[in-house]
Amino acid sequence: MPERRLPPAHLTRTGLRRRTLPARAAADGMHVELPGLAGRWVEITLSNDPAEDRETGPIMSLAEADGRPGLMLPQEAVGGGAFAWVGRLPEGVAALRVADPAGRVPVRLRRVTVRRLDRPTLVLRAFLREPGLTLQALSWRGLGKKVRARGFLGRALRHRRVTGYEAWIRTHALRRSERDGIAAEIAAWADPPLISVLMPVHDPDPKVLRAALASLRAQLYPHWELCVVDDASTRPAIGRILGRAAAADPRIRVLVRSENGHIARATNDALGLARGVACAFMDHDDALTEDALYEVARALRLDPDLDLIYSDEDKIDGRGRRFEPHFKPGFDRELLYAQNYINHLTVVRTEAVRAVGGLRPGFEGSQDHDLLLRLTDGLDPARIRHIPRVLYHWRAAQGSGTFSDRALGRAEAARLRALDEVVAPWGGRAERGPAGFNRLIRPLPEPPPRVSAIIPTRDRAEILSVTLDGLLGGTDYPDIEVVIVDNDSREPETAALFARYRGDPRVRILAVPGAFNFSDLSNRGAAAATGPVLLFLNNDVEVLEPGWLGELVRQAVRPEIGAVGAKLLYPDRTIQHGGIVLGIGGVAGHSHLGVPDDDPGYFCRMVLAHEVSAVTGACLAMRARVFEEVGGFDAVALKVAFNDVDLCLKIRRAGYRIVWTPFAKLIHHESKSRGAEDTPEKRQRFEGEVLTMLARWGPELRADPYYNINLSRNSAHYRV
Repeated sequence: MPERRLPPAHLTRTGLRRRTLPARAAADGMHVELPGLAGRWVEITLSNDPAEDRETGPIMSLAEADGRPGLMLPQEAVGGGAFAWVGRLPEGVAALRVADPAGRVPVRLRRVTVRRLDRPTLVLRAFLREPGLTLQALSWRGLGKKVRARGFLGRALRHRRVTGYEAWIRTHALRRSERDGIAAEIAAWADPPLISVLMPVHDPDPKVLRAALASLRAQLYPHWELCVVDDASTRPAIGRILGRAAAADPRIRVLVRSENGHIARATNDALGLARGVACAFMDHDDALTEDALYEVARALRLDPDLDLIYSDEDKIDGRGRRFEPHFKPGFDRELLYAQNYINHLTVVRTEAVRAVGGLRPGFEGSQDHDLLLRLTDGLDPARIRHIPRVLYHWRAAQGSGTFSDRALGRAEAARLRALDEVVAPWGGRAERGPAGFNRLIRPLPEPPPRVSAIIPTRDRAEILSVTLDGLLGGTDYPDIEVVIVDNDSREPETAALFARYRGDPRVRILAVPGAFNFSDLSNRGAAAATGPVLLFLNNDVEVLEPGWLGELVRQAVRPEIGAVGAKLLYPDRTIQHGGIVLGIGGVAGHSHLGVPDDDPGYFCRMVLAHEVSAVTGACLAMRARVFEEVGGFDAVALKVAFNDVDLCLKIRRAGYRIVWTPFAKLIHHESKSRGAEDTPEKRQRFEGEVLTMLARWGPELRADPYYNINLSRNSAHYRV
């Protein structure tokens, strides 16, 4: 097979001729040399074929002269399949590395453009993005403070140009070249799959029904059929609209029920009409984007074994204004137990939905959630595909006549009953949780397993005493062992605290002298522990509620779970840890950092248990067997920072999942005993740990399966 030619890479500058930059293919992607550009302000643009896969962005990072990986560049989509980054290249940079999430040269990459920015262009770009920061940069420049000026200018340039959803829509709208590419691709398919759209109809506003039908007729993908069931509508206009639509388009078939059977029976009747390989569920008042069924068909062609496909969605009001987008994670079984986050657009293989009996009457209002719980129970996640694109507009206007709007209380009860039926066989129990969503109560083994709490410490007895008092006196868990790993404590207050607990058989003090190495201290504590469940706990954590540890253990003992983390708050009751999102700030960052505790978070994420890629080592529970299996913390390359993220990624690589729960809540007086990274030695160590993570986990850091690629990587606040 001939080797694929690398896409061209060029350097441009205003008033100068474009010149080619040397490039080569390597094991970790495409390397573009950047001669003479270290310390320069540039714009780097990756241009992709807009008709290619649009679901994953490329990874842009730097390489140093000695070949070591450098910083990742948080590029943003600029439309038409292109991604860009603007900033000052660091001193010592030698090359740009471009790769797909698997670390290969991106197949869809068409060219790389590096543009040198002169000062007027630079200032204008910064001013258009963030005027205030730009003016501060100019002020510091005028005072001769070049380094400070660069910092403010860089912040201005990093400010996202797309700050609101309306601007995001404009940036991500399909262009003519993309439509043409999609049409050409579909025309080349030898056996395009037929998709059956199931639409139960009952007395919608005629205007919104016409809009729903129009969105189907506007599909770029032509191989669909609409199976409409009129569930005994009383409005005469509904029958006329459906009759005209069926007469005008042979792909539309209509069945009229003689009596109203509600949404489950009507949808099942539509399922009986379906001839397609997959069924897409569509409400009678909603709308599909023009590329919706193309994206579904494309996913089915790429992976014929898929049973469930779902997409992102937004809402649409009576004036056609789009708002409140829901950019969803990859498949998250824990989150699905709590809420139907999959929702719209949902597409299920026809034989799979028939195999589980379709929708069940009696679960109206939560019939879709009930179906998804039954369908995914025991289903291999590899057979589930999330398309991270908004393909469905959910109408929020009055008069749409949606079934689920009529009896929210009944819908909530149905949702609880649906979950109870799925989890009861293994001892689970559903109860009403925050915001009316489900809370799943998992059984605790009998007898409860011993938990070994491992607490590295060095002096600061005033905060360690709070941690110990809460753990041993304010926690209702029956079998706790505490291993205090003492790293050269010298203060008399600490000695007095240790003496106070010396007679407590639950407490052991393990002396480990030497330089601070959180990973080594934690590993030694784990080796000395006797419990089958390990709890890594910082010495500055304050217990708030007695049941927190039982909640962690219920999750940690599950054979498929590798680690579980808690909701940690700052003393001012804002969130310090809501799970860890990969790729934030280059490596990883805390979800919903600084958000008030009573804020439910992005689509209630902060009040519902859900899966994450990593949790903080400040409060992390896991089985000792799993800790040993993955090799514990890295005490050589990650002595202080990112060792918890590295541990969690090793856990995931071993095939386990990681859960964050808000039902274990504590206060974390963050890093009070360790201090800040405020010396040259600490900063050098931290930079080395960043480079270790980039080299070891680069592709994973740019493709967090639980964080949507449409959301900002500047912070984990779930913003576009």
